[in-house]
Amino acid sequence: MSPPNAPPNEVEVVQLLVSPVHQYSGRPSEGPASTDPASGLVEQAEVRQHLGIVGDRYFAQPAHRDASVTVMAAESLPRDISPDVDLRQTRRNILLRGIDIDAYIGWTIELDSGDGPVVLALNRAARPCAWMDAVIGPGAQRALRGKGGVRCTPLSDGVLRVGRARFRVVEQPISRVNNVAGRRHR
Repeated sequence: MSPPNAPPNEVEVVQLLVSPVHQYSGRPSEGPASTDPASGLVEQAEVRQHLGIVGDRYFAQPAHRDASVTVMAAESLPRDISPDVDLRQTRRNILLRGIDIDAYIGWTIELDSGDGPVVLALNRAARPCAWMDAVIGPGAQRALRGKGGVRCTPLSDGVLRVGRARFRVVEQPISRVNNVAGRRHR
């Protein structure tokens, strides 16, 4: 199986978000917890294998080990709904420009922003929730369906920085048809 559309070698890490607290709790109609508007945006993020991003709310949380890092394409942001939308509203960790990251679900990729590659297993879609309509604007949840980003497992330690980065596919997805380990046949 070949990668969906040959990926560019170079992408841009537009933003990085490291959020120590879960900002969206309760009901969307009540609005998010009040925080500093720039809260969580950083110029670099330290990634740890199988643990996530150091300082983030999902770091080393057993329930989130396969989804501790979330990557999203800048091109998917619903700017027609809110021109200023960014990671602070979507609550994803890494915003990339120049790659349709949602097309790589099931693949393993490397991102290298100058400090060596960070390997990520792109496990599953990050589904937008009702909070998107509350914090971005009406229709944002629907606009983000199928392009809300990808939940990932970091497979290496490393550092990611805002700016230019190299994107490379490391491994193809394992065929579900051929992967029958652990299944019982009757």
